[in-house]
Amino acid sequence: MTRDLQAPSDEELARQAQAGSLAPFEELVYRYEGRIYRFVANSCRVEADAREITQETFVRAFQALDQFDARRFFAPWLFAIARRKCLDHHRASARIVGEPLPETQDEETPADLLSREEERANIWLLARRCLPELQFQALWLRYAEEMETAQIGRVLRKTRSHVKVLLFRARQSLGKSLARKEDLAGVPARRSAFPSSLVSAPKAQ
Repeated sequence: MTRDLQAPSDEELARQAQAGSLAPFEELVYRYEGRIYRFVANSCRVEADAREITQETFVRAFQALDQFDARRFFAPWLFAIARRKCLDHHRASARIVGEPLPETQDEETPADLLSREEERANIWLLARRCLPELQFQALWLRYAEEMETAQIGRVLRKTRSHVKVLLFRARQSLGKSLARKEDLAGVPARRSAFPSSLVSAPKAQ
């Protein structure tokens, strides 16, 4: 516990890496590799592509370290790079095989890439099927990564107001999809594994 309290922040590690030390950046990779991979995997149907984009994200982050403002949070900056890499990947794929860009595509992601808890995984899978890409990413960053509205805005390059609209629409759509699922199954959906606000009107942030 003492070690955790004394551990340097992500921003401090980034500052040290900017000064030329490789070990702090390796620690950042250790902290974020799994999180970035899960975020990327939501947009990629091929595991090898998700892993490649994850690696490219950290390569680009290392190359662009001098552009990081250590007065800001490191996570939104890194996730923004990952999202740009996803967009680049989908644009390249679209040119080759005519696939839609991620804002319009609707792909299923394996539950084990989203969560180890069955109920939570089922809700994320439903969200992945029924939500546009941008709404899904906003929802993922809010609840899986626990980012604030302003941080999500930096990742998605949207205003705070736009992020709130995205979250509101995502919650509404997901709530309606859950209700339809309940009607078809004839049983109430189990939502205890998720924050109640995920499927209700958003609170002010």
